Amino acid sequence: MTVADPLAEKKAESEGQSGYRWVILGLAWLALLMSFVDRLAWANVAVQVGGSLGMQVASLGEFVTAFYVGYVASNAFGGVAIDWIGPRRMIGFSLLPLGLATFAFGYTDSVIFGLALQFAMGLAAGADFSACVKLIATWFDFKSRGLAMGLLTTASSIAVVATNASVPSLAKAYGWTGVYQSLGAATLIAGALCFLTIRDATRRTVDDDAPPNVAALFRNRDLVLLAIVGFGALWGTWGFAFWANALMIKGYGIAPIRAGFITASFGIGAIISKPLIGLLSDLLGGRRKALLVACFAMFTVMLLVFGTLKTETQFLIAAPILGVSAFVYTPLVAAMVAEISGPRLIGSAYGISNAFWQLGTVLVPLVVGQVFQASGSFYAAFVALAVGPLIATLFMTRVHEARRVQPELTARLRTDA
Repeated sequence: MTVADPLAEKKAESEGQSGYRWVILGLAWLALLMSFVDRLAWANVAVQVGGSLGMQVASLGEFVTAFYVGYVASNAFGGVAIDWIGPRRMIGFSLLPLGLATFAFGYTDSVIFGLALQFAMGLAAGADFSACVKLIATWFDFKSRGLAMGLLTTASSIAVVATNASVPSLAKAYGWTGVYQSLGAATLIAGALCFLTIRDATRRTVDDDAPPNVAALFRNRDLVLLAIVGFGALWGTWGFAFWANALMIKGYGIAPIRAGFITASFGIGAIISKPLIGLLSDLLGGRRKALLVACFAMFTVMLLVFGTLKTETQFLIAAPILGVSAFVYTPLVAAMVAEISGPRLIGSAYGISNAFWQLGTVLVPLVVGQVFQASGSFYAAFVALAVGPLIATLFMTRVHEARRVQPELTARLRTDA
């Protein structure tokens, strides 16, 4: 009779899961990609939609506002739900309604109906990022998590490229209604695939059926600090994205098309830099803090340098470098939130943190606009932008990295025993 070897069985199971985690990463990346493509499509069809609905150009921003009201609310409450019902279910509950709302938007025939559907789209999309982060954090250990998070977060950058490459052609061929109907159908297919294929990393227990202890997150000093860090980081990133074109046009008379090209180059470096910094943090044994401090400090300096530039050539050279520092921190911050909160509260921690981070995105356009209007100074506007990453740098130095058990030490002790 053959005696089963528990250690061998566990090793075989572990190797199988090690391969399957890359499938998980691919599906999480697909979910995030579809979520971002659905929301970014608006920028390419807004004028057509406004013309169909008889809207003034100044009113088109109301649709964006409606989306983000739902998005911010969903981040906080959806994150808690992820810890309660699991990330697999939440991705399905996010993508399937998002697909339906996106598809239905293609039949919009009134402003009120359109605003309601945009709100519904934001409400559905808000929880997917937290669910994806929890999947990656629970399927990858801390020594391989940086690269995985880096690859995951390229979805948002690639979505920008994919949307701008495909949506104008789709709109020309099928109209803006066909764009949303096509994207809605694709999102529904992606949602069904994820729901049927994804597995949560850990088996659910009786404790998982109880509501997560969200109050513990607000008592966690390092998570509170990371919330402030993320607020400052997004202040700089999206403040530049929102205002760079207008500031270059108004401040130095650069042609709108050229200013748009300069701003587009701002995001190119993010696609490569996110996985690379994640891999670097893994090679350093899962350390994130020192890299983040360096990233935020570089971001601050680059914004101040960019504010001193005056020619189109200078802007073209500096924008991609600034773009690297403006996006590269994303996977490391996501990994640190997951590691400090612990597996049970990853969804809640990331959802609540992201909801607070988005306040930076909401406030910075208003503040920078007021600074530029009051001063008429290009440099003053960039000083206002640099305040965000400077705050992130200072508060990041106060964050403590989570303690970890070295897996190689555990394996050695097990062998010795």
